[in-house]
Amino acid sequence: MVVCSSQLVPQIQQWAHELGFSQIGVAGVDLSCAEPGLMEWLAQGFHGEMHYMAAHGLKRARPAELVPGTVSVITARMNYLPRTTPEGWQALEFARLADSAQGAVSVYARGRDYHKVLRARLQKLSDRIAEAIGPLGHRVFTDSAPVLEAELAAHSGQGWRGKHTLVLSRDAGSMFFLGEIYIDVALPPSAPVSAHCGSCQSCMDVCPTQAIIAPHRLDARRCISYLTIEHAGPIPLELRPLIGNRIYGCDDCQLICPWNKYAQVSSLPDFDARAGLSGQQLVHLFAWDEPTFLRQTEGGPIRRIGHERWLRNIAVALGNGLRATGSAELRAALHTCAQHESALVREHVAWGLAQGI
Repeated sequence: MVVCSSQLVPQIQQWAHELGFSQIGVAGVDLSCAEPGLMEWLAQGFHGEMHYMAAHGLKRARPAELVPGTVSVITARMNYLPRTTPEGWQALEFARLADSAQGAVSVYARGRDYHKVLRARLQKLSDRIAEAIGPLGHRVFTDSAPVLEAELAAHSGQGWRGKHTLVLSRDAGSMFFLGEIYIDVALPPSAPVSAHCGSCQSCMDVCPTQAIIAPHRLDARRCISYLTIEHAGPIPLELRPLIGNRIYGCDDCQLICPWNKYAQVSSLPDFDARAGLSGQQLVHLFAWDEPTFLRQTEGGPIRRIGHERWLRNIAVALGNGLRATGSAELRAALHTCAQHESALVREHVAWGLAQGI
């Protein structure tokens, strides 16, 4: 079924707002302009161990090949700052990073797993559309398939690609999740917006590992979010000291961005920070056994890395804290896992202990 209806888009936007989305856009299926950049990025190996980035070839940039029959893509944006986020929250987060005894978890990961939240609400939105117009060929995505989410968002007027490669909005900064509905209904595309980064390169300058190697060019292999989440093996030795106390993800490029003074809090309780994750001491988090880790992270995004990588990440942070402070408490915590059954954990613990020599 292919139906052209400009009246449908305002109705979709209203339904989406009722479901907690902050903005809806519509993109066409022609992303050919993004294909050369994607292929070059993959050819240079900047995707690291994220083999799924290359597994589907150019289907990632060709929605109609990924889901045959797709003629339009509905893009959705959902703010994720917790509802209790105070004024000046960026300064508070930088202060957290300066406290070497505290574990820093990326803001987005402190609440419920966004995959579950967005996917369920995108499906509800799809159901409402189908109720209004009849049978609907569709598929919903939230960072879960070969989809160029940021490119689709930019094409549909959600914002522009910042120099850190994230989507930026003049009204909401970058503290939001993206989701898509591929549909077989022709809808009028939203107008894209112009870029407003100008000469600013704060995101590039602040990156602890200098992973943003050029404007709009990210080497994921150096990115702390990649290293602490996607990367399964040993963290490269030369990058460990630069990770500081970041144990899951990294927000630095967003914290420094001037546009995030306009970041909006979420309307949903799902993204409120869970007790036990935010503001916790490294020694406390390192003491979690696997059942405790699974219980504390149930329903959240952190669970996906597993207990072994959790300990690996914290061992690096403890080592960095030990080097900075010489704390006997941090040293003692590392010793508790010096004989851990995992070779990966033992190796990072040994490195951490060596930082206090």
